[in-house]
Amino acid sequence: MMETTFADLGLRSELLDSIHRLGFESPSPIQAQTIPLALSGSDIVGLSQTGSGKTAAFGLPALEAIDLELTATQVLILCPTRELAVQVCEEIHRLATALKGVSAIPVYGGAPIDRQMRGLRKGAHIVVGTPGRIMDHLKRKTLKTDAIRLCVLDEADRMLDMGFREDMEVILDQLPSERQTLFFSATMNKGVSGLIKAFSKDAQKISIERKSLTVDTIEQTYYEVRSRSKVEVMCRLLDLETDPRGIVFCNTKQMVEEACESLALRGYVVDRIHGDITQSNRERVIKKFREGSVEMLVATDVAARGLDIDDVNIVFNYDLPYDPEDYVHRIGRTGRAGRSGKSVTFVYGRDIYRLEAIERYTRQVVRRMKIPTLEEVEGRRTDQVFNQIRDRLEQGSFSNHEHLVDRLLDAGHTPTDIASALFDQLGKQEARESVAIVEDTEPFSETPRPARGGKNSGKHGRFRKKSYGRSAEKGSRSKGTFQANKKFSAKPFKRRSSSAGSNPGSNSQSKKQTDSSSLPKRRFKKPE
Repeated sequence: MMETTFADLGLRSELLDSIHRLGFESPSPIQAQTIPLALSGSDIVGLSQTGSGKTAAFGLPALEAIDLELTATQVLILCPTRELAVQVCEEIHRLATALKGVSAIPVYGGAPIDRQMRGLRKGAHIVVGTPGRIMDHLKRKTLKTDAIRLCVLDEADRMLDMGFREDMEVILDQLPSERQTLFFSATMNKGVSGLIKAFSKDAQKISIERKSLTVDTIEQTYYEVRSRSKVEVMCRLLDLETDPRGIVFCNTKQMVEEACESLALRGYVVDRIHGDITQSNRERVIKKFREGSVEMLVATDVAARGLDIDDVNIVFNYDLPYDPEDYVHRIGRTGRAGRSGKSVTFVYGRDIYRLEAIERYTRQVVRRMKIPTLEEVEGRRTDQVFNQIRDRLEQGSFSNHEHLVDRLLDAGHTPTDIASALFDQLGKQEARESVAIVEDTEPFSETPRPARGGKNSGKHGRFRKKSYGRSAEKGSRSKGTFQANKKFSAKPFKRRSSSAGSNPGSNSQSKKQTDSSSLPKRRFKKPE
């Protein structure tokens, strides 16, 4: 069977030229199935995970749909977050490189609305925005909808989860009835199906099945680490990498600040984003990270939603996420565009039960790894210094420094002494402070240690979705419900019945019922 190419999908030559410039050779499954249907005018429901190429799947048809001679908004794309809106808009600009005259703008909260209003008045062909800010522009009548012929809802399930249902319905109601609607969602729930039923006509369903929710190009590992040792272990792992470029995920704003400061003190070029960072600063940080001037980004889940940077090679779950879906979104930031990536998760004690829930959810095993020793890290640093000097020697041309070498030789130093001194000096410049941790003295086993017991030790296990209370970014405690696991399996413990007849082997006649009034009183007051 011949492989489908972009030329087979019916796209105009300018878009094919843009695709060629971007280096894309063949469409992903979601692109190959969506684009021809979208070009035919059908409403579409696309079920696909993050990182599948769905932005181009609707971005290319959006560019095909617009009339460049008409200065009016013709395509509206709704996204759950401002970060995703910016990313989608940037991707559309890249796809339109060879298509001159296209105007696409992102509109979202936290940015000056007057600048957005100017772009809308000029008649931007494509508007990408969050439901809240789109509603603002509709109320101000700065967004004209009469010429809109295509509406895309990207991550529709996420928008519903964030409470945008009413806004989405109002927006869709105000669009022309003779329009094309494309829904994209990672899941199909009642909320999504309700929207599809109300706002689409004979929608064609496209489902991209995957055996697991995470891609095979991501190496998933975990380390048993106490909270106070996380920074040291993370630094050791980074020092073992060649040109690390990654994202560190934390559950709270405070932990983001602490982790960022700790990495900076160790000499890493690092910055952070979370809910308290202003939009302008967030965009500045993301731009620096995208350009490579920041090597590590520390973030909360909400702040990092929508990041689309292909060359991230490592992701740290500094804190284990409360929801398995967040784990999938986190590690999906690496291993993109066919590249390999690494996911590192820190757990300790009862965290292991939540990690098992993630394994069941993703249908993949996360391997336990041994923490690198100080000796291994030092050996790696030495190898890096050796490789740097060897590569420099192979490049040749040292005329600027020959006179310095001659001066050292004239002073009686041997070539070996000079080279050794340079190795030592360069090694000191490259070295970062490392400290011993208690985990260094603990024996390693690939089998995880069971969590410490306690009065609640039998209440861990599988997540129950939608049971976690308030957002972790607000600093609240998770209130998830767990089921008990035995030896880390999905099978729950079975409680013995309290009735005498439930145990045939017991001698119920020899046991007397104890009146509650005869029990000793608690020494400590029960917590409220």
